[in-house]
Amino acid sequence: MSDTKKQVLGEQGIYDARSLGTSKTVILGLQHMFAMFGSTVLVPVITGLSVSTTLLFAGLGTLLFHLITKKKVPAFLGSSFAFLTGYGTIAGLAIAKANGTMMTPQELLPYACFGVALAGLLYLVLAFLFRVFGANRVMKFFPPIVTGPIIIAIGLILSPNAINSCFTNWPIALVAILVIIICNIWGKGMIKILPILIGVVASYTVAAITGNVDFSGVADAPWIGFPIEFQRTVFSIFTGEPFNGTLITMTAEGEVVSTAINRTGLLITAAITLVPIAIATMMEHIGDISAISSTVDRNYIKDPGLHRTLMGDGLATTFASLFGAPANTTYGENTGVLSLTKVYDPFVIRLAACFAIVMSFCPKFSAIIEAMPSATIGGISLVLYGMISAVGVRNLVETHVDFSKSRNVIVAALILVLSIGIHFSDAKAIGFSIGKAHIALSGLAVGSLIGILMNAILPGKDYNFNENTGSETGVDLSGISKSEIKSSNNKNNKSNKKKK
Repeated sequence: MSDTKKQVLGEQGIYDARSLGTSKTVILGLQHMFAMFGSTVLVPVITGLSVSTTLLFAGLGTLLFHLITKKKVPAFLGSSFAFLTGYGTIAGLAIAKANGTMMTPQELLPYACFGVALAGLLYLVLAFLFRVFGANRVMKFFPPIVTGPIIIAIGLILSPNAINSCFTNWPIALVAILVIIICNIWGKGMIKILPILIGVVASYTVAAITGNVDFSGVADAPWIGFPIEFQRTVFSIFTGEPFNGTLITMTAEGEVVSTAINRTGLLITAAITLVPIAIATMMEHIGDISAISSTVDRNYIKDPGLHRTLMGDGLATTFASLFGAPANTTYGENTGVLSLTKVYDPFVIRLAACFAIVMSFCPKFSAIIEAMPSATIGGISLVLYGMISAVGVRNLVETHVDFSKSRNVIVAALILVLSIGIHFSDAKAIGFSIGKAHIALSGLAVGSLIGILMNAILPGKDYNFNENTGSETGVDLSGISKSEIKSSNNKNNKSNKKKK
C-alpha cells in the first residue's frame, strides 16, 4: 500500500491531500505559502504599503474567494503587480496642502487604494455578464487562441524580475533551481511534491551559512503585532478634515502649472487612473483560471463558473484595498506549484491562507521572510514563471489551435508582441490623459484588449466552449476533464450505434 502511494505521489493528480495524512498536508500548505510569499510581499515593499496587512488580506481574500467559488478552485490570491504603475502615479503626485507642506506618499496611498477598491468592483460587472448571458456566449471572446498567448505573456513579462533577483547572487539562486529540479525529477514520495519548499530551505540555509543574509531586522522586530494601521486605510480619508490643496505639474515644455485640488478631486483622479487597469487584470484572471483548469484537469470556467471566480477575485481586491492592502489576484506562482506537485486539493490552498493570516500577526516572522536573499526568491521565481508560460503553450497545444490559419497567427502575434514589446519599451506603457488624470495602460492590457478585439473582428471565429471537438481557434479541452470527454464520446458512440 505504501509503495503504491509513493508511486502515485508526484505522478498522478491528487484531489484529496488529507488522504496523505495531516503532517504531509500541513507541509504542502506551508509550501504554497512560501511560493506566494516572495512576490506578495514585494508589492508592498515597492509601493510602501504594509507587509503585515498584505499578508493578512492575502489570506482573508483567498478564503473569501474559496467561499464564493464553493471551495472548488485551488487558487491562492496574492498581491497583484498590475496596479504598481497606478500606485506610483498617485503616490508620486506633487500636492501642496493649504499650510504649504507637501503631501507625502504615505498620505496619498489611501487614495490609490480607493481607486483600486473601485477597480475591484468592476469585476462584478463582468461577473454579472457571465451570469446573465452564460459562459458559452461570453467565452466566445476568450478562446484558447486569446487566453493561451496571454498566459505565455504573463510568465515572460514576470521573468526579468526573477533574472534580476538571480543576478544579485547566482550561486545562491542556482542552489534553489537545482534543488527544485532534482527533487521534482528524481525525488520520491513527499520529496517529489515539495520541491519549492525544499528549494527555499536549501538556498536560504546556504545563503545564511555563507554570510549572505542580513538578520538585523529580525532581532528588532516584535513577536506579536496587529497588522492593520488605521491611517493607512481608505476609511482614514473620510475621517480627517477635508483639505484644499494645489496640484503641481509640469508641461512638456518645462512650465510649472499649479491647479487647485480638493479631496473629491483627488478621489476622482485616483479612480480614473486605477479603474481602467482592471480591464487587464480581468483578462489575466480569465487566463489564470484557464491555466488552473488546464493544470488540474477540471472545468472551473463551467463549474463553479467564471462569474463566481471573478466575483471572488473582485471582492477580495476591494476588501483588501479598503484596509490598505494591495489588489489581489489569482497567483501564477501557486499554479506553478500545482503543476510541479500535482496535488490539486483546494484545502491545501486554504491551509496556506490560514498560515498567511497567522503570520501577519507576527512581525518577527515577516522580518525573517523579508530577510530571505533576493537570489533565493529569484531562483524559485525563475522556475515558477517559466511554468506559467509553459502552461500557456500547453493550453494552445492541447486545444489544437490551428496555426496554419493566418487569423490565428495574427491574433497570437499581436498579443505577444504588444504585451511584451510595450512592457520592455522605453515608454513602458501606452499613456493618455483624461482631464487632469494621466492614464497608462500596461503592455499586457493593450495586448489583451487588441487580441480580444481582433479575434472578434476577424473571420473564422468558430470557437464553441461546450464542444470537445477541434476547431480553428481551439476547443477548451484545458477546462474539460478527461472524464467529461470520455462521457461525451461514449454518448456520441451510443448515438451512432442507434442510428445504424
